[in-house]
Amino acid sequence: MESLLRLSRLIDAVNERVGRSIYWLVLIAVLISAGNAVVRKTFNWSSNALLEIQWYLFATVFLLGAGYTLFKNEHVRIDVISGHLSHKAQLWIDLIGTVFFLTPLCLLILYYGWPYFMNSFISQEWSSNPGGLIIWPVKIMIPAGFFLLLLQALSQLIKIIGGLSGHVDPATLIKSHGHGSADVEVEEFRAMLSDRPTPNNDNK
Repeated sequence: MESLLRLSRLIDAVNERVGRSIYWLVLIAVLISAGNAVVRKTFNWSSNALLEIQWYLFATVFLLGAGYTLFKNEHVRIDVISGHLSHKAQLWIDLIGTVFFLTPLCLLILYYGWPYFMNSFISQEWSSNPGGLIIWPVKIMIPAGFFLLLLQALSQLIKIIGGLSGHVDPATLIKSHGHGSADVEVEEFRAMLSDRPTPNNDNK
């Protein structure tokens, strides 16, 4: 089990490195978007390449960041019910979801995504818009992103099994990174169900 946990830590390190690297793509996308807007308003000029590079960058951040999001346990959870269960019960839910839903989805998209990219690469596909960009560099992000997500699913699966078998503290595998906006909404929903006032009622 220890060798598997070392593999899990290696996968975590890879996705963390990728996730932290693509932070800069968000800044670049914002700067390009703002610059394009200023140039268009000031000089009445724009470019399809500038428009397309924005969604290229967005697609790259979204796809390559999926594994990092799973590693950080920041993906969307509907935990109104599961949040009241024991840590081991939550791990069983994660185990079932990873094995029967997440992993098959990643494999399916990899199966169809790779030839989708290869066809574009072999034909050197370009955008049909005048002045647009070559397309295959963004299409490779589909198999790349889901490959990283599949690796992270394997890492999570190892840690879940470790938690269920007693090799890992189950409490460390349950989301404990603070309360984000999604957590606040869940708490407000719980409060509504129990007819309790929420802490933010005075500010609304």
